[in-house]
Amino acid sequence: MRWTLKPSPAPEKVQSLSQSLHVEPLVALLLIQRGIETYDQARQFFRPSLDDLHNPYLMKDMDKAVLRIEKAIENSENILVFGDYDVDGTTAVSLVSSYLKTIYPNVATYIPDRYAEGYGISFAGIDYADDNGVSLIIALDCGIKSVEHVAYAKSKNIDFIICDHHRPGDTLPDAVAVLDPKRADCHYPYDELCGCGVGFKLIQAMGAGRGQTIDDLLPYLDLVAVAIAADIVPITGENRILAHFGLQVINSFPRNGIKALVYLSKKQNFDITDVVFIIAPRINAAGRIRHGNHAVELLTEADFDQAVLYASEIEKYNADRKELDKQITTEALAQIEQNREQEDYTTVVFNAGWHKGVIGIVASRLIETYYRPTIVFTESGEKYAASARSVSGFDVYDALERCSEHLEQFGGHKYAAGMTLKKESYSRFKTAFEQCVRDTILPELRTPEIEIDAAIDFSQITPKLTRILKQFEPFGPMNMAPVFVARQVTDTGFAKKIGQDEAHLKLFLKQGDSEGFAAIGFGLGKKAAVAADRKPFDVVFCIDENEWQGAVSVQLRVKDIGN
Repeated sequence: MRWTLKPSPAPEKVQSLSQSLHVEPLVALLLIQRGIETYDQARQFFRPSLDDLHNPYLMKDMDKAVLRIEKAIENSENILVFGDYDVDGTTAVSLVSSYLKTIYPNVATYIPDRYAEGYGISFAGIDYADDNGVSLIIALDCGIKSVEHVAYAKSKNIDFIICDHHRPGDTLPDAVAVLDPKRADCHYPYDELCGCGVGFKLIQAMGAGRGQTIDDLLPYLDLVAVAIAADIVPITGENRILAHFGLQVINSFPRNGIKALVYLSKKQNFDITDVVFIIAPRINAAGRIRHGNHAVELLTEADFDQAVLYASEIEKYNADRKELDKQITTEALAQIEQNREQEDYTTVVFNAGWHKGVIGIVASRLIETYYRPTIVFTESGEKYAASARSVSGFDVYDALERCSEHLEQFGGHKYAAGMTLKKESYSRFKTAFEQCVRDTILPELRTPEIEIDAAIDFSQITPKLTRILKQFEPFGPMNMAPVFVARQVTDTGFAKKIGQDEAHLKLFLKQGDSEGFAAIGFGLGKKAAVAADRKPFDVVFCIDENEWQGAVSVQLRVKDIGN
């Protein structure tokens, strides 16, 4: 594990911001590292405001999208809201469909079957729309590359509005409107929205034309916050505002589907991490194990008791998902060991029987053991389908583009992507992908890295600092929880392995004469000997709070320890 201390900003910058905000230089340093250098920027960071959301009409084609929807309503057309089967897609479909149904009845939803139809807009979905007299499809979290599908729909007199956030290809679909802040010709001020976020901008634009304010749309932000957390988009700009207020909705007046998930979790207050690890996997499990429709039913259910029943079913799907995940990961690790080559730059594995719904999770698990760009393939009809995951700093989407001659289709982001290919292309693709990564990955990206914001002494960890750091939330990409390193720390004899398989480490750390702190190191059970040696060591950690029987105390979340 590499420890990398981030460059410190210029001392005069730190001093200036520290004085302007009346905060410790350490806090000013952390803010500057996040691109916050002025009083006004700090005010926006610490006090997110819905007033700072951008005008939705700044997004290319937004006017066309709203006009087409209003025309459909005026002419009593049937509208189909179509979205992907993951969290971002199902929340987006739930958001847009539930909003439209408050003003218009002829609205239906469609989630493609992960196994029969695959990712994104499907010909089967368009045929379903045609059979049911639909003349307008609103596609969410997908469609930016669906040139053939949109043309097919047009031949059946069905219009499309695309609401996506993935990178476009060379040609845009011939839709009535293509809403995607990553379009080269779109000058919307913020291009890191998730699919559900783009859907929210659409209803924000519609609401403006109907005299609604942003306060009228607050109830939809629980869905947006869940999508932002699950899709691992940067928690900056608009995403920070939407996540901040979305978490407030989740914790105060969530829709019945999310309320049911919260109720079954028996947890009182949710932060972004809880959304990532409790709510998102359960919504995802519906599409992974059964069908994404189950997630939309849950998230649009008006009756709480019925929502609890739906949530209980999804809880079972999630339990099944965990079992499959564990089983397939074990099989994949065995396959890697069997075919292990010392200098492999990638992991590419295949088994025809692996469940398509969990191969993305398995790819992430494999990176925990073999830190390199990873693709997990399974059989899907006459083709092979796969999920790719990457290591920090390496763009797997770009790598797939370089190997695209071997692929039928692909799409995704820098760190996560999906693809299909013909069976006979598998070996050629595997060779090409290995060579591409070998040629392009920087040597340092082949070793896991912990980025450290600052070196501090335990004496600096005060209740005031802890309170201020809590105001940095919600955490996520581009605004991760601050990471610190402390030197010459000792454990006071409490070091012990805990948890299943003794995988975790519990400590009580001291540094010199300063106050000691309880600490927990998840996945660090193997480092117990270093801590128990009674010799000073360095520790990398985040500062957390631990609540026990009503009492709140500082707890260090240890990320690594070293001599």
